[in-house]
Amino acid sequence: MDSSPSFNDLKKRLAAGDSSAPQEILDRFARRLVALARSRLNPRLRAKVDPEDILQSVWNSFFYRQAKGDLELHDWNSLWGLLAAITLRKCGHRVEYFSAHRRDINREMAPRVKVDQSSASWEAIARDPTPSEAAVVVETLEEAMRGLEGYQRDILQLRLQGHTVPEISSQIGYTERTVHRVLQRVRRRLERLEATSAG
Repeated sequence: MDSSPSFNDLKKRLAAGDSSAPQEILDRFARRLVALARSRLNPRLRAKVDPEDILQSVWNSFFYRQAKGDLELHDWNSLWGLLAAITLRKCGHRVEYFSAHRRDINREMAPRVKVDQSSASWEAIARDPTPSEAAVVVETLEEAMRGLEGYQRDILQLRLQGHTVPEISSQIGYTERTVHRVLQRVRRRLERLEATSAG
């Protein structure tokens, strides 16, 4: 995975907004990142946190920071290292969240479940997003960020990373009411975008 013309080409396409570039990253790293997330979440925690959800949060953070120009990537190894670090950090946040005394999953009792043989062979089918779906996510995120001030962008970014309103309030130093107000503003903007695209 050394530096190669294909990686340099990927960087140029990402910078140019080529919608196929995010899919190339997804294709290359998605399975490894899901496996990494799964290895960091014990079975009890995986009942509450799906490694696929961690991966979606990783993509949101990565593509947001990439669009802002915050990332300096040199080769496939540096890209993998960054994605792995984001994944581990997000797993760590989830472990901390569900280890807090009031939410400690180790204090929960497993429910008694009657085994239904009709569903024993059922398994959820997961798939990676298509290039057009990934492009829509990036475009929607960029549109949601447009017009937001610095702290408002921070609020949205932390929310996309899975932080709660109290956690965001504590991290950025604004009241929970302010955090709610910013998130409501973004929600209204997304609803307008959805109505426009549907109409």
